[in-house]
Amino acid sequence: VKTCELIIQPWMDERLRKFVQKRLQQAGVAYLLNASEFIALQCTVAGLVVGIAGLCAKLLQAQLGWGWIGLLTLTGLLLPLLSLRDARKRREQRLLRELPVFLDFIVMAVEAGLNLTGGLQQAARLGPEGPLRLELSRVLRDIRTGANRQSALRNMADRVGIKEFSILISTLIQAEQSGASIGATLRIQAEQRRAERFQRAEKLAMQAPVKLIFPLVVFIFPVTFLILAFPIIMKFMYDL
Repeated sequence: VKTCELIIQPWMDERLRKFVQKRLQQAGVAYLLNASEFIALQCTVAGLVVGIAGLCAKLLQAQLGWGWIGLLTLTGLLLPLLSLRDARKRREQRLLRELPVFLDFIVMAVEAGLNLTGGLQQAARLGPEGPLRLELSRVLRDIRTGANRQSALRNMADRVGIKEFSILISTLIQAEQSGASIGATLRIQAEQRRAERFQRAEKLAMQAPVKLIFPLVVFIFPVTFLILAFPIIMKFMYDL
């Protein structure tokens, strides 16, 4: 991977680098590898897929055409992207699931007399382990190093890349600038996020029967028919 990174790094476009880096941040793996390393990983996986396929073709005494080579190369390039997409979706689901809990922590701290930064500290200290706790810790670290609180929150929204977080942070910043009650604003946001979480759960529950149709038709129904038809077929065979 390091060798591929050294080869492709001078040829990488800056826009591609920023795009890949943003996707890595949204998936929560930016601390493991950067954009150059991820693209190098793609090239390495593609080379391994083509190499393994070529070895299998040689053992089977078959010819691996250029069309198959191109298809296998594309497959190897797509595998890390699919894995990254799945990691990003899992992280987004977990962030949205944890958001109302952390908002409740912040609301209790703010209504007890702390400011918003103090509420963030209490949520980051007492909240459940997960990606949202890490993001809040990073926000607090940015604030301690001299960054503006609004800028730190906006940076978190950019890293997360979820619409609900962008709406929440924009509402908080607007309430702070207009002098509105931060506690009341956070409580409304917590109730709204909790209602949205319940709606997502209802949507998934309604989608479950539709997703079960394919395994039922392809796997369960044929086996059931075979089990029911076997004694009938055997009876006809013995009668004949």
